Order: sequence, then C-alpha cells, then structure tokens
Amino acid sequence: MGNNFWANYCGNSAYPYESFGTFFASTLNTNSCVNHIIVISIDLLLILLFLFIILSTPTTKNTTSAFKYFSAAVNIVLSLAYLILGLWVLEDKIRTEKTVLPLNGWLVLLFQGFTWLFLSLILSFRRPFGSLSTLFKICFTFSGLYAAFLFAISIYEVIVSRRVKHVKLIFDILLLPGVILLFFYVFKEHINKQESESESKVCLHESSVPLLDNEDVYTSDENQSLFSKAGFFSRMSFWWLNPLMKLGKEKILEDEDIPKLRTADQAETCYRDFMEKISNSKEKGSTSICPASIFSWQWNGIMISGAFALVKVLTLSTGPLFLKAFIDIAEGKRVFKYEGYAITFLLLFTKCLESLSERQWCFRTRLIGLQIRSMLSAAVYVKQFRLSNDAKTSHTPGEIVNYVTVDAYRIGEFPFWFHQIWTVVLQMCISLVIIYYCVGNATIAALVIVVVAVLGNSPLGKLQHKYQTKLMLEQDKRLGAITEALVTMKVLKVYAWENHFKKGIENLREIEFRSLAAVLLQKGYYMILFWSFPILMSIATFGACCFLGIPLDAGNVFTFLATLRIVQEPVRLIPDVAGAYIQATVSLDRIIRFLDATELQNQHIQQRKKGKELEKSIDIRSTAISWDFALKPTLRNVNLLVKPGEKVAICGEVGAGKSTLFAAILGEVPSIDGTVQVYGKLAYVSQTAWIQTGTIRDNILFGSYMDHQRYEDTLKRCSLLKDIDMLPCGDLTVIGERGVNLSGGQKQRVQLARALYQDADLYLLDDPFSAVDAHTATSLFNRYVMGALAGKTVLLVTHQVDFLPTFDCILLMVEGQIIKSGTYEQLMTSSLEFQNLVNAHNNSMQSDNCKESRSLPNLKNDERDNFNQDKVHASLGDKLIQKEERETGDKGFKPYIQYLSHGRGFLYSSLAILAHILFLLGQSIQSYWLANNVQNPGVSEVKFVTVYSIIGCSVGIFLLVRSFSIVSLGLDTSRSIFTTLLNSLFRAPMSFFDATPLGRILSRVSSDISIIDLDVAMMVSMALASTLTAFFSFGILAIVTWKVLLIIVPVVYLTILLQKYYFASAKELMRINGTTKSTIASNLAEVISGATTIRAFGKEDQYFSKAVELIDNNASPFFHSFSSNEWLIQRLEMLCAVILSCSALALTLLPFSEANSGFIGMALSYGLSLNIYLVSSVQNQCMLANMIVSAERLEQYMHIPEEACEIIQENRPPPNWPDVGKIEFCELKVKYRPNGPLVLQGINCIFEGDSKIGIVGRTGSGKTTLISTLFRLVEPSEGKIIIDGIDICTIGLHDLRSHLSIIPQDPTLFSGSVRHNLDPLSQHTDQEIWQVLEKCHLREAVQDKEGGLNSSVVQDGSNWSMGQRQLFCLGRALLKRRKILVLDEATASIDNTTDAILHKTIRTEFSDSTVVTVAHRIPSVMDCTRILAISDGKVIEFDEPAKLINKHDSLFGKLVREYWSYAENVSMFKDQQ
Repeated sequence: MGNNFWANYCGNSAYPYESFGTFFASTLNTNSCVNHIIVISIDLLLILLFLFIILSTPTTKNTTSAFKYFSAAVNIVLSLAYLILGLWVLEDKIRTEKTVLPLNGWLVLLFQGFTWLFLSLILSFRRPFGSLSTLFKICFTFSGLYAAFLFAISIYEVIVSRRVKHVKLIFDILLLPGVILLFFYVFKEHINKQESESESKVCLHESSVPLLDNEDVYTSDENQSLFSKAGFFSRMSFWWLNPLMKLGKEKILEDEDIPKLRTADQAETCYRDFMEKISNSKEKGSTSICPASIFSWQWNGIMISGAFALVKVLTLSTGPLFLKAFIDIAEGKRVFKYEGYAITFLLLFTKCLESLSERQWCFRTRLIGLQIRSMLSAAVYVKQFRLSNDAKTSHTPGEIVNYVTVDAYRIGEFPFWFHQIWTVVLQMCISLVIIYYCVGNATIAALVIVVVAVLGNSPLGKLQHKYQTKLMLEQDKRLGAITEALVTMKVLKVYAWENHFKKGIENLREIEFRSLAAVLLQKGYYMILFWSFPILMSIATFGACCFLGIPLDAGNVFTFLATLRIVQEPVRLIPDVAGAYIQATVSLDRIIRFLDATELQNQHIQQRKKGKELEKSIDIRSTAISWDFALKPTLRNVNLLVKPGEKVAICGEVGAGKSTLFAAILGEVPSIDGTVQVYGKLAYVSQTAWIQTGTIRDNILFGSYMDHQRYEDTLKRCSLLKDIDMLPCGDLTVIGERGVNLSGGQKQRVQLARALYQDADLYLLDDPFSAVDAHTATSLFNRYVMGALAGKTVLLVTHQVDFLPTFDCILLMVEGQIIKSGTYEQLMTSSLEFQNLVNAHNNSMQSDNCKESRSLPNLKNDERDNFNQDKVHASLGDKLIQKEERETGDKGFKPYIQYLSHGRGFLYSSLAILAHILFLLGQSIQSYWLANNVQNPGVSEVKFVTVYSIIGCSVGIFLLVRSFSIVSLGLDTSRSIFTTLLNSLFRAPMSFFDATPLGRILSRVSSDISIIDLDVAMMVSMALASTLTAFFSFGILAIVTWKVLLIIVPVVYLTILLQKYYFASAKELMRINGTTKSTIASNLAEVISGATTIRAFGKEDQYFSKAVELIDNNASPFFHSFSSNEWLIQRLEMLCAVILSCSALALTLLPFSEANSGFIGMALSYGLSLNIYLVSSVQNQCMLANMIVSAERLEQYMHIPEEACEIIQENRPPPNWPDVGKIEFCELKVKYRPNGPLVLQGINCIFEGDSKIGIVGRTGSGKTTLISTLFRLVEPSEGKIIIDGIDICTIGLHDLRSHLSIIPQDPTLFSGSVRHNLDPLSQHTDQEIWQVLEKCHLREAVQDKEGGLNSSVVQDGSNWSMGQRQLFCLGRALLKRRKILVLDEATASIDNTTDAILHKTIRTEFSDSTVVTVAHRIPSVMDCTRILAISDGKVIEFDEPAKLINKHDSLFGKLVREYWSYAENVSMFKDQQ
C-alpha cells in the first residue's frame, strides 16, 4: 500500500525509509518528494487549525489602513504566483506526458498557494475579535517558523548547493518577508486595540482626579508622541525621528522640545495594566510581582522582538555561505554567466533584511525595558505610601530611592539582553552546522571547546551572582549613610562631626569596593576568555583537521573563519548577558522584597457622613497600642469618644504618648488591641513641619481647586498676609527643599493654612504653636482654632498651658495612659498631676521682672504690627532653587579627559589601547599566514597549523594585559572620583545644600556612581576594541582590493557626518535624562519624608499622578535617546551592506588567480564582519557618550566652592579656648549672596564671659542668622566676631565649631545606637554617658529599651518623641562641656515641666559658661543676665531684662506683655463664645 502511494505520488523517487540520513537529507532538499509531503501536511494542518479558530471565535471586520492593504497585496500576489505556477506545471504535464502523475510536482504548489491565500484573506480582512487566544498565537508563531524553515533551506540550496532548478525556490525565499508583513499587521492591530483600551482607562481615571492647574488640561499637538503617529515603514526605518534629529541639529534641545510618550508607554498605563494582569492571575494562583508575571504581561512584545531576533540570526548565518560562493566564483566555478551579480544582489538584500530585523529587535526590547522600568518605579511609589513603620527600619529612604534610580533601571536594561540568551545558542548551533559543512568530523574539536567554556563558566556565574548581591547590599548601606549625612549636614557642621561621618562613609565605601573589585575582576576574566575563545576554537579545529587528514583549502578555511568571526561578537557578549541577568535578578529580588514588605494595617474605620448622621468624630476602645509587637505597649487602656464640634486639648510631659495617640488615629501604629474609629474628613498638622518643594500656593492648596475667597481668608487667619506681601513673587515664591528658606514659625503657619484650606471635619494639630512667638501664637489661636475651626472637631497637642481653659475637654497623659480628662476647672480641682503641670508654667514666670511687667499697660493692636520682618530669605525665595545645571553642546573629548584624569586613568587606558593594537596585529599576521599559505604546496599542513597556533597563543598575552588594564582603570578611577566627590560635598558651604534639592545629589551618589563603578571602564574597553577592529577591517579590505577605497572613503566620511548629526541630539537627550532622573529622586525623597501627612489628607492618588508624570518626563528623553541610537545604526548598516556588496562584486570581477583565492577569502571574511564591527564601534561609542554624561554630572559637584579651611596650622587656638567665654560682635554685617541685601546690618555688642544672654525678636528678624554666623555657617560680609581675643575668621572651622556647644532648633538623631548619638567620637566612658542621661531625665527611658546604651535609634530618631530627641541634644552638650553654649529655640517642642528641668540643668551645669539662648518663649530668657533684641537685622536694645521691661518703647517689654496678654485674650474670647 505504502509503495503504491509512493509510486503514484513520487514516481520513480527512491523510497525514503532506508536510512535516517537519507530521510533527513531528503527533508532539506526542496525538490525531494519527502520535502513536498511534509510541506503539504503542514499546509493542511494550518488550514484546519485556523478554520477551527475562526469558527470558534467571534469575528469582526478590521480597521482600514494602508499597511493592511499592502500586507494583503504582497501575500495574495505571492499566493497567486504559487497557484499559477502549480496550474502551469499541471497543464504542462498533462500536455506533454498525458498524465497527472506523479502528484508531488504540481500538488505542493497548489497547496502552498491555496494555504497562504486562505491565511492572507482571513487574517487581513477577518480575524479573531478581542484578545488573541493562546492557540492563535501558537499557530501564528508556528506559521512563522515554517516560513523561516523554507527560507533557510532555499537559501542553503541557492548559495551552497548553487542550484536553482525551480522558480519555487524564489517563492519560498519571498514567503518569509510576506509572513513577517502579515505577522506585523495582525499584532499591530492587536497592540493598537490594547493601546486604545489603555488610553480609555487612563482618561477615565484622569477624569476622576482633580487637576492642580487648569492650564495643564490641554496640551498642544506639537509635543505629542512622534512614534504613535508613525506608519509601518516610518517605524521600520525610524523616519519618524527625523523632526527631532533636525531640531537637535538646529538648536540645543530643552526639556519642552522632547515629544511625549505614547499612552501605552506611560508609567500610569503600564502600572495599571500590569496590576490588572496580576489581579486576573490571582485567581490562577499568582499573587505578586515576579519574573513570570512580568513575562506574561510583556508576552506580545517579547514574541515580536523574538521574531525579529530569529530573522536576524538566520540572515546573519548566511554570511559564510555567501563567502564560500564568492570564493568558488573567484576560482572559476561559475554555474551561469551572471552568477556573481545575482549572488551580490542576494547578499545586499540579506544584509538589509538583517539590519532591519536587528534594529527592530533592539528597539522593541528597549521599549519593553522602558515599560517595565516605569511600572516598577510606579509600584515603588505606591508601596512607600503603604509601608509600615516596622518595614521602614528595613528599607531606609536612601534604599527606597535606590530601588527607583538604580534597581528599576537595571531591570529595565535586561530585556535588551533577553533574546541574546537563546540567539547566541541558536547562532552557535547554526555555526556548528556550517563548520561541519566546512571541516567535517573536525567539528568535534570545536564542540569540545564550546562545552568546556560553558561548563567552566557555570560556577563563575554563581560567584558573580553572589558578589553582585553583596555589592548591591553594600551600596544600600553606603547610600543610606550618605543620605543621612546630607539631610543632617547643618547639624554635623555645627557639631564639627562632618569628618567623623565622612570617615564612616569612606569605611562603608571600602567594604563596597572589595565587592566591586571582585565583580570587575570577574568581568575581566570573562573578557579574556571570550576574546580568546575564537582563537582556541580555530586552533583546536585546524589541529583536528591535521590529525584526521581533512584537507584545508581557501574555501573551507575562510568559510570556517568567517563563521567564527560572525559568532565571535555574540559570544563576546555572553559576559554582558550574564552580568545583565545577574544584576537584573538581584535588583528584582530587592524590589520584590520591598513590595512584599509589611504594610500599614488600618484597623480604624474611616466613614464620611454628613449632617445629622455624624454623631461622633473619634471613638477609640483599646487596651493596648504599640509600635512594636514584642515591646510593652506605648499606650494602655485608651477609651476616648470625641463628639463633632468638640475642642480637645492633649497635654503631658515628654514621652507621655501624645504623638502616638495621634498616630493611632491616623492609622500609623501597627499594633492596636481594640478598635479606632474615625468619622469625617481629616486634616493633620505635624509637630515637625513638612513643606514640599514648590510655591507657597502649592503647599496651601495641596492639590485642591483654587477658591480665591477661601484662600484669602485662610492666609488672614494663619497670619501669613504680611509674610507673603514681603516675598518678591508673593504666594508664587518657590520654597526651597524642606522649607529651607522659611523660618520655623513660617513653616508651621503654612502647614496650618494647608489644613484649614481643606475644610475638613476633624483637625489633628500636633503642637503647632511651639515654633512661633507669643503674639503670633495668640493671634493664631484666636483666629484659627477658636475662629476658623468653630464648629469643627479639634484635637490639639500643646505644652502651652494658657490655651487650656478654652477647651471643652482636656486629656492629661502620663506614661502612655490618659489618667484624667475633663474641663480645665475640673482638672485643676481633681488632678494633682495637672496642677503640677500648670504650676510649672506659672513658676517659670514668677520672677520679679515678670511681676513688674504684668502691671504695665497692654499694647494696642496697631503697635504690635509695627515691626518689619527680615526680607532676605524672602528675596532668596524665587531664586533659591535653580533649574539643575547641565552641560550643553558637544564637549568633544573634555568629559573623557576628565574621567581619565582621575587616578592613573591615562596610564591604564594607554596600556589597554597598546595591548589591543598588538592583539589586532597578531590576528592580521595570523590571517595573512593563512591567506598566503593555504594554497601553497610548499608548506606542509602540520607546519601550516603549527605556525598558526603559535601566533594565536602569542596574542593571548596581549588580551591578558588589556583585561588587567581595563579592570585597573575601572577601580582606580572609581575610587578617585568617589573620594573627590565626597570631599567636595562635605566641604561645601550650607548655602549649597540650601539651594540644591537632595534628589540631585542622591542621583549622583547612587545611579551615576553606579555607572562609573560598573560600566564606564568596560564600555571604554569595548568602544576602543570595536573601533580599532573596524579600522583594521577597512585597512585589510583596502589592501586586498584597493579599488574599494572609492567606496570606503565616502562611506567613512558619511559615517562621521551621520555621527555628528546624531550626537547633536543624543548628548542633550542623555543630559536631560540625567536631570529628570534627579527630579524623580528629589520627589521620591520628599514624598517619603511627608508620607504621614499625605496619607492623613488622603492625597496618595494626587502624588501618584505627580510621580508618574515625573517618571514619564524621565522616560521620554531615554526613549528618544535609544531610538536615535537605532536611527543612526540602521543607516550605518545600510552603508556597510553597500561596501560589502561592492567589495564582493569587485573580488569576483577582478582577475585573480586561483593561488590568490586565500586573499579573496581573507578579505571577504573581514568584509562580512565589517558591519558588525563598524556598527558595534559606533554603538559602543554612543553608549559610552551616554555613560560619560554621568562623569560630567559628577564633575559638576566635584568643584563646589569650599568653606574656609578646617584647620589653619599656624593659627590654632589653645586647647582650652575659649576659657572665658567672652563674645564680641564688631560692626557685623551679613548677606547670603554677594548682590543680596544685608541680613545683619552692623551688629555691635559684647557678651561677657559666664553671662546668660537671651536673643529675642519677631519671626525672621535675624536671630538664627546671628547664630549661623557665630558658627560660620554663613561668613561675615563685613565686621568680625571675637571670642576671647581671637577673631573667629582667622582660625579653622573645625577648631571653631568643636570648641562651641549648641542645642539646635531641630533635634536630630542619627541611625545607630544611643551611645553613638550621644558620643559618636567615642570620647567618653559608659559611666559618663549614664550620668548625663540621668541629668537629662532619660536614664529610665533608655534602661527600658532592650540593649540600654546599645539600643537602636532608627533613622531620624522616629522611635523617640520630639521632646526626648531634644533632651538627647542636651546630653551631647553636657558631654562636650564647652565654655560657650548656644540654645537655638531648643525648648520649642517640649512641655513646660521638661522645659523647666532643661533650664535648671543648664543653670546648674553651665553656671560658669556663657549661654546664648534664642527663644520664642519669654520664660526661657527671663532669667538671662542680658537680653539682645533684634529687628530687621539691627540691634534694637541690649540690656538687663528688668531695665528693658520698664522701658515703655522696649521691644522686649512689648514681647513680654504680649506673652502675658494672650492668655487673657484667649479667656475673653472663650467668654464671648
């Protein structure tokens, strides 16, 4: 039966089942009957499968597009060509042979024609509606592989077998491009549908989110995505990028010139699409972000780019076959007269197809990486809003910034390398097949080398993963330390601790550096191995040929070498692929660990009700509330019911649990045994003011719509009108980072305005009046709490006893419990603790001076408003935060010279260049030996192979030298750059930190340093190697066929022009990419610090929208940067294809003898890899140019103007200086900018030794500036300050600051232990520290902590109350014991009892010291020996308190009377209510 079928179908063809080898060979023969049977079977299978899909799935007509008709026309014409040819063959057989048998000749053509006609019509004009089914994807992918198989065997037959027996071969070759067109049309339609769905989702989401500014609603078409509007051919050729490239040539590109991203590529779209995918997958068992979920999300893009990668590998692999064909033609083995022209045209077509496919492969994988990066960045933003307090100890702000600026970017780079994993393997397999075709059984030697190399690198890959993981962890520690130092730089400088903290960072860097050295050494090893891999492979193969007696001729030798050259570049990328995979794996693990961290468990219920239904505001029923499950509860037995409209005051000593109670209401405390229910809209004012970078208006509106009447009323009630009037741009004045250009009181009032403008139901005010003077506090309380918030529910934490009588209820907290609650009168009669609290406040004013002041008449309201405020900070406001500086234009070799000038960069780079030149010369000598002697009968095969092997082994030495030089270059420059940068930052003046957002610095010390550490040196090596190799290839082509110079010279010139044209835009795009990345880091750091406030107001969505906008602003220049890279490379590859085709044609037409066929093979083997080397050269140069931007950015911060010298050896003060403590201010004038106004305008006064000086004045009068000048944070413009006879400007800063003590306004704790916070320099014993803790009333609190002095202090000291932090600062001063102590608003955040303890301790312990106190609280300075009153930067009065109080026009007297009068005003206001 089988034989009859075979006879009818195949005629006299041999029966195929005799041996497997015969069957396999027949399968690859396009004219064999076996091949025809397989083709018809696959055609039938495809028809049945697609029929099943079409019939089982709802269908719809497709959209109309030019590309659809073009794709359909190409495939329909090709299908009709098959059908017509089949019918013609059938008619000819019937006419000539009078039979239709055998069937195979014409039947296969008809089946092919009908199958592809059916698929073309169905897929082009009617296809499955909705999302593409898995079966459809599998079938379509199978169709593509089937077409690729026919293409490969047809090319093989045309080039290698060199027989074109049938026109069908041409149709089979053209089938692959047709299928690719169809493939792209189908998936383009699917992707367009997904994009439109995503866009509609985003629009729907945006419609529900209020916009900050109405002007942002409309965007001009000029800046819309160029890519989204491009057609198929424009996308394939990157023609859509031409307008941007032209603009970049005409002008310096700015941020606003960069087109926006498509909706599908925007961060919000990516994040929401991915989360939707995750939520759908949860039903199937997947619950979180993982590699599989990311792969599933990007499946379509990965498959499309994979198809391009497959086409690229197949077309690239035809190169050696073309070389063999050209050598045969040169040796006179032509099949037909014009075979040289035909093969040349086919070579040009293949190279162009290779270029198109590779560029789309790279572009699309970069785009996938961009989408993944944006999605992960958005996910980190969302997660940090939900992060629990316990998780914050494991993920510091610096680490979280690192997750976005480093880890997400590393993961985003991996898709670019993903397809290299399998394409290198596929290319190796194809190459082994071609090698077998060339050298037969000697292929075993080549295979052994491959296996040994792969097996040998397996353990090294695990080691690299280990080192990379360790490196990333150590980078986190170093970045965390740098972040903490930068945030607290002012404190470090006044304590003179900056060198100690810098040394700590340097120690962390040294530990990191050891891991960095291990990673780079492994990269160096890989560099040696994979550059020597082709040499070892060729030596082993030629040796095996010699041993097995396989003859070597020009054809098989240079075909083999061309195969090695083609596979050499991908094989060399294996270390980079491995490195990218390891880095991405480590980074993804870190981000997943962060995303899986514990979140806030909001156990309270927030309900929004209106009108009569709102019967209560807060209802707490809890037996224990704790920050840590393992420790004893912070709050115990809390039962609290607050009704709507009630005013509740919360008071108690430091550490009583007041702030924790607020945190529980806000849902910030993780462990609550019971319930916390909150009703209505909530507003929150934190104890430490959180101000976002932006205008005052932005801070107050906080994303709400502008209501001018409500806005003006808010400013009035928050006493901000005068402040805003004095600012140069009014409420549009930009506030610096962390509100640096506002005083403490101004920051608090902006916070209060923000809360008031929200028109909430419930207000939580955490001691907001501590940072303002008495007059302002009175005004705020009357207008704000009792006026604007009348009818609102208010909970106020306060240490100011005078406000308490006006409250409906007072909660007295002691040691974590509400021990009493009631009205002021009730508590005064029933609670001894409350009486003590009130008496502590009253006793602080029971001096004779105070008694006298109470009898004086009160000031009139208009008198209180007669004082001008300091305008200096205001004038700085709109100019303080400048747009980030970036280099512009072509800087030539300047950034490279700057990079190499660090360490011994020039030495190591010169060694690397020299070593590579010698390596290339050795390779050229090798190739010349082969070309000259491969056909030389006078040279034996043994001698031929031996000399070749000796030369090959010799050049390996140069690889070793080059690798060592590059690794040394990377380590040496990295160490030098980091050290220089760190020194520059720590020596920078405070004005630099005030004017520079933290994110700008963090982006440099994180991502830019990471690029310098790991990438730049290696990219220098790759750029040099590929450039030199490309020049050598040009040289060899020119020597062998000098006439090709007529084409090479113009092409090189065009290459240079194209590169210059490209660089005009590309460099600016990468610079903008760097500055926008800094903005992301700044915003993220700012949002992390204000997360509690943002959550309290429910503004997470608003800040998420802002975050994704910043992510997109950074992604857009990066997208256009890598797109422009592909734009350039595609054009260069086309030029290379022209050079190669012309060279090949010239070699076949020129009269070469058979003896010179070796030189023809040598030239073509170099020519075939020319486009690889040239493109690799330009690509590496472009990547290096992009990476060197990091060196540019770091260089900007390496030369910051420094502070004065730390130590002046010839003018050092005595060790016991100051021994008297006398301070003299002589005509002291200070300005913050050279052209700015004077802040201090001629201060003249003397603080005698051992005196107690109080400095008072309105907010912004210059008090803090005076203290800053004393510590030389700001240098005097004129005049001088003399301490014990020494002008402080004549000694070093370290000598000055280390001999003074200060308790700063903002109490700062550092991450570490209690001991580290009190004595970071380790100068005191444990006994001394315990004694100090006893004096600070902190001993019991520290002993209760597990570990005692070694108990942990988290970043910012957030596990200690504000008052406790201030007492720690007192402890530092007690340990330091200096003759001069400065208190800068030191008691603003503590209760009156603690304030009394603190001042009593200072009076006792510093009785023989000069104490300078800056304070808003009048009692804090009442016991001073003299009072210095400042207004508008001038000394208004300087005398004893008693004398000043008795003077009618005394500023101090007015302040004292205001302090006494505001309690009376509060009581009067209460009576009126």
